[in-house]
Amino acid sequence: MSGGSDQAPLSPRADLYVAAVLLALGLGVMALAWRMPTFVEQSGTGLTAPGIVPGFHATVVAVLAVLLGLRAIRQGALKAGTQRAGGGGGADAWRLAIAATLGVLYAGVLVGRLPFWLATALFVFSFTAAFEWSVGPARRVRRLAEAALLGLATGGIVTLVFERIFLVRLP
Repeated sequence: MSGGSDQAPLSPRADLYVAAVLLALGLGVMALAWRMPTFVEQSGTGLTAPGIVPGFHATVVAVLAVLLGLRAIRQGALKAGTQRAGGGGGADAWRLAIAATLGVLYAGVLVGRLPFWLATALFVFSFTAAFEWSVGPARRVRRLAEAALLGLATGGIVTLVFERIFLVRLP
């Protein structure tokens, strides 16, 4: 993504709010992953539990949220004079809307209707292209070509990793 340096950085308090939300999300997913069955009673091993991958990802999100929160506190998020969370305003809201729309289209429309590798490649291409579109017409063709290569590579690699290493049958 080409986040330019022309944007004002978010206040430490905004980082603290984001850290709190991500920590709650990470802990919630960890709790749900822990409650998933292990299939040990069906002659499987503990490593075949369906909650392993989401639990791992949730743990990483929670740890990174704690680190973000600690950094925000070190930068003065709890001090009385700290500015309220702010930032890019409309531009940030627009980026969030694009990201959310593409995510919903990927999970709700593409996955299951297209081969997984193709759905993933289209999602990565669209996401990258959407956020690199503002580079200007002179560099846009190159960025779109890079987005296509990135999408195809990601679709192929993710499919191979899940099917060959994690032994997960993809839709």
